[in-house]
Amino acid sequence: MDKRRVVITGLGLATPVGHDLDTVSHALRNDLHGIRRIDDFERIGELQTRLAGTVEGIELKGRWPRQRTRSMGRVALLAAHATDAALEDAKLDADRRSAPDVGLAYGSTHGSSVELEKFCRQVFGADSLKGIASSAYLRFMSHTTTANLAGLYGIKGRVVSTCAACVSASQAVGTGYEAISFGAQNIMICGGSEELHWVPAGVFDILFATSHRYNDQPDASPRPFDVARDGLVVAEGAGTVVLEELEHAKARGAHIYAEVLGYGTNCDGTHLTAPSADGMAGAMRLALRGAGLQANDIQYVNAHATATQVGDVSESHATYSVLGGEVPISSTKGFTGHTLGACGTIEVAFCIAMMRDGFLAPTRNLHEVDPECADLDYIIGEVRSESVDRVMTNNFAFGGINTSLVLGRYTP
Repeated sequence: MDKRRVVITGLGLATPVGHDLDTVSHALRNDLHGIRRIDDFERIGELQTRLAGTVEGIELKGRWPRQRTRSMGRVALLAAHATDAALEDAKLDADRRSAPDVGLAYGSTHGSSVELEKFCRQVFGADSLKGIASSAYLRFMSHTTTANLAGLYGIKGRVVSTCAACVSASQAVGTGYEAISFGAQNIMICGGSEELHWVPAGVFDILFATSHRYNDQPDASPRPFDVARDGLVVAEGAGTVVLEELEHAKARGAHIYAEVLGYGTNCDGTHLTAPSADGMAGAMRLALRGAGLQANDIQYVNAHATATQVGDVSESHATYSVLGGEVPISSTKGFTGHTLGACGTIEVAFCIAMMRDGFLAPTRNLHEVDPECADLDYIIGEVRSESVDRVMTNNFAFGGINTSLVLGRYTP
């Protein structure tokens, strides 16, 4: 069968720089960031970083029925906040989202770290299950976001958990895109979520990959591609997009934000943590091929670039090998930090904001490009007033798992 066109008809966000498209667009255009010093990190021995991107100004308690939220930690509650907003934006009521042609793809790096810590301290501290709630595991199981959202919204179509570290959300979008493209579903609710906890920070800290030189200057880090970068800043957040088959969306009069033109995913097959420029480039080529586009059709790249020493260099050379040196590129993680399992959909939303509002965001804190990075058109300093129709957004994860999405301005 012919591949069907897939469009985005709903958006929901919870990010360190805002919780709706207008607010995040304003932040990207006005150098507003969400990085904070986390004093609580000081109690963790040997943890060097003190920085994180935090979600502020959202009330998560009491919004959903207790019988649902008792199995939800913060990671699932953030996912529910973003998904509530996306479903409302797409005008999908309870009856419509429970139809068999509506599916869900969602992920996070793992379940709730806060709830896992509580469980382990109680169980292993006493070598006893006494007092453990029956819902405790459900809050920290790896697919807690997916399972809880499916129950909360009565999803009857296919449900896929995409727990793959930093590509969790982008693989969810890609999974939804493929399900609709090839006729398995008409609508897919897709996204990713992450909650703040010291364990994810510690995981990267042990790998010497977190920023700590700027602990007392949260305004100055992270610094993707910059010669003075010293590592990533972990962050929390959630992003949900509603994907829909084009004719289905048109028939119900849905607002269309953008079209998903192509998706590529692959694996380096080499190292669990060291990136491969060849693998990254391969995912980008797959996305271009799926979109039926040439390299010079891409007008902007939203880079994964987390501000690690090795990752930024590898990604820059991968991008150059596929797209050449003329395409504008930036990393929006300078504004938010690295939202891990949520970054894929959050960055899709950022790309949509840029296409909608006619600008390209710079890489925040990029002042001098590392000479080891490839010779690309890095957006530095000022926002560029530029109208673009086709963009690529890339994400890469532990295990050498790579994703690339190509988005386009919708044209009939």
